[in-house]
Amino acid sequence: MSALRLPYYELSTEAVNGLLATKKALEDSPLGKPLVELIYLRISQINGCAFCLEQHSKSLREDGVSQVKLDSLAGWKVSGHFDARERAALAWAESLTDVARSNAADADYEPLKAHFSDKEISDLTLAIALMNALNRTAVGMRL
Repeated sequence: MSALRLPYYELSTEAVNGLLATKKALEDSPLGKPLVELIYLRISQINGCAFCLEQHSKSLREDGVSQVKLDSLAGWKVSGHFDARERAALAWAESLTDVARSNAADADYEPLKAHFSDKEISDLTLAIALMNALNRTAVGMRL
């Protein structure tokens, strides 16, 4: 484990508080906490954020998500543990997390419309952006 590079939460308090305020606002989203946490966990897997992996796995277990579902998250595309709504959200999360490659393809966006309202799509997109920002901060600063 590496030492924290900089105490960014002290050096950039207002900016960190802004990210945390966004996270708090998304907790009340009609998406529901379990889906948001599932998205956060998948993004953290992709980005390799060990701190976030522990946090979101714990939160999902506390919310009653089965360990077998958590164990199969990295293989969600071929797992029977995820419903169509979750699959659409996970595909969008992966697309935006790797936006340089995906360019947020219509093929990843269009399925959202069958499962989410416009507000939910907006909240989901912001949740994905937020977790990528938090992961990049944690990984970059060696949290």
